[in-house]
Amino acid sequence: MGPHPAVAAIRLAVRRVLTDILDDHGRASGRTPHERPPSPLVLVACSGGADSMALASALAFEAPRLGVRAGGVTVDHGLQAGSDLRAAEVASRLRELGLDPVESAAVTVGRGGGPEAAARDARYAALDAAAERHGATAVLLGHTRDDQAETVLLGLARGSGIRSLSGMAAVSGADGRYRRPFLQLDRQTARKACMVQSLPVWDDPHNADPAYTRSRLRHEGLPALEKALGKGVVEALARTAQLSRDDADALDAWAGRAEAGVRDADGRLECAALHDLPPAVRRRVLRRAAIEAGAPAGSLFARHIEEVDRLITGWRGQGAINLPGRVVARRQGGRLVIRQG
Repeated sequence: MGPHPAVAAIRLAVRRVLTDILDDHGRASGRTPHERPPSPLVLVACSGGADSMALASALAFEAPRLGVRAGGVTVDHGLQAGSDLRAAEVASRLRELGLDPVESAAVTVGRGGGPEAAARDARYAALDAAAERHGATAVLLGHTRDDQAETVLLGLARGSGIRSLSGMAAVSGADGRYRRPFLQLDRQTARKACMVQSLPVWDDPHNADPAYTRSRLRHEGLPALEKALGKGVVEALARTAQLSRDDADALDAWAGRAEAGVRDADGRLECAALHDLPPAVRRRVLRRAAIEAGAPAGSLFARHIEEVDRLITGWRGQGAINLPGRVVARRQGGRLVIRQG
């Protein structure tokens, strides 16, 4: 008798990702197809919740069968009383699954960008550091299709353009470090897999706290949409993410090719050449130029780029545009100059 369907589903998702990691690792090692590269180390980021515990159990099951070393990291954000004890408990559970190395990383959460963004930044910094310290090839994250739907809705609410609607990528980070095997699986499948395997899980009270935007969306926004539109909203939003990502990737590639043609011999952006580009491509060129000048990508919103775009399409002698990171965009003699002021 085979495993429960939920367990089989999560194991299959992890097996596919590990196979991709092995293929990438083999190519990166420079070895021939007949030479066996050293076994890569894959870490799982685990909070102790159902999604990440299901992921950890699947990694522990599949990794040895594919010749992959598997470890785990849990991050203590220090935002709740007893969080250090809970992190130690999660680390102990990961070791019981057979993962090695396992560590608990304590972080200090700042205040920039709001509590959710600050916690996320601290968490990824800790995961990056752990991956570097242990020489890990990849870090698995337990984001599900439900998380993807929430991310798409948050991007829609911000009005940040098609890239925000594309949600989370299955592969992201430097050299494809972060992998998300569960983006096609719903949250209930992960929870069911934990239940049938008798895996203890911890439900973070922050996930039910209405003070957090994502929590309100999860417990109020999405249920209201499903009530009004019927079931299938989560699946439709996840499909929207993939379609949007394909479109955004194509437009980004177009902008990358177009950029060389809108610069003069000194590398300055020519306003007339920019004006001739399709708006979606032109704004991507402008965004890239602003980031290269020092504007933080996470603080650069659509409204900033629209203001810079007006220097090209609605030129009336207006003054300079101030951007995040003390970057200034101004039009000078038919050229667009973007630099730190």
